[in-house]
Amino acid sequence: MTMEFHKELDARGLNCPLPILKAKKALAEMASGEILRVIATDPGSVRDFQAFARQTGNTLVDQSELDQEFIFFMKRK
Repeated sequence: MTMEFHKELDARGLNCPLPILKAKKALAEMASGEILRVIATDPGSVRDFQAFARQTGNTLVDQSELDQEFIFFMKRK
C-alpha cells in the first residue's frame, strides 16, 4: 500500500533526539491535515515517535520497518 504524503524527512543515520526535532520543525511548516513521511534508522525512534504523537496531538498514521529502516507517517494536527 502506498500512502500519500506532502513532505518527506530523511532522518537516516541520525540518533535521538534528532529525528524527532527535525520532524517537529517540518510539521510546524506544514498545514493542518498534511502528512509528513519520516525515514529513520534509529530503533529508538519507534518509541519516540509514538510518544511524540501522544504529546503533541499530531497523529501517527502509520509506521513500518523495512530493511532496518523505520518509516513513519505523521499527520499534522
